Amino acid sequence: DVLSWDWPAERFTGIVSVATLHHLPLAEILRRMRAALRPDGVLAVLDLFRSAGPRDRLLDALNQVKWYHDGTLAYRRSCAHGVCGSDAMTVNHVNRLACKLLMRDLGQKVTVEPLRGFPVVKDLVVDMEPFFAQYRSIKPYFINYDPPPTGEHYQSPEDRARFDDTTKCILCAACTTSCPSYWANPAFVGPAAIVQAHRFIFDSRDQGANERLEALNDRDGVWRCRTIFNCTNACPRDIKITQAIG
Repeated sequence: DVLSWDWPAERFTGIVSVATLHHLPLAEILRRMRAALRPDGVLAVLDLFRSAGPRDRLLDALNQVKWYHDGTLAYRRSCAHGVCGSDAMTVNHVNRLACKLLMRDLGQKVTVEPLRGFPVVKDLVVDMEPFFAQYRSIKPYFINYDPPPTGEHYQSPEDRARFDDTTKCILCAACTTSCPSYWANPAFVGPAAIVQAHRFIFDSRDQGANERLEALNDRDGVWRCRTIFNCTNACPRDIKITQAIG
């Protein structure tokens, strides 16, 4: 099978679009190759037949592009099971995990972009350092000033239930990069960091609540939230983020 380009290769500065799925011939899955560019980032359009198998995911399509058509394509992935959070990206204008999206559910045309609000390193890879700097600012670790116990720190099911929802965060940044408050002001600590603070503030075994609340009680802290609910809608783990912030 031979791929033909509609435009000269030098026109492309990012992803070269179209994928074939591993168990289908190229001619069956691929009609044409199209690409579009934006002045402010990378935009890839995947034109796929609906003959994709019922279990084929967007991550499978991206893998096929990289492995068989354009090895320069850059994106992050790791566990491929929705746990590591590595492959968060903007898909059809919504932040999603590529490994959790079935091709059959995405329509005839799939638009893939890097997460908004972060500097683009290459293609779908963004610089996550600003995100993790905000994460570190809320001290996301267990703080307890008592002498080490001789046994375990026991916790009742009721105490655990207070923060159980926010323990599900996988630090994919889908929530933070869907937040208009963060787009407008990158100094905003962001919903992911606030979720992590919630996880420890409401942990009955932790004694660092005042330190975290002081960090969040800042002009660029929790008060920047405008309860838009984009973060809750974008979360692949279905965490009630806006409720936790409130």
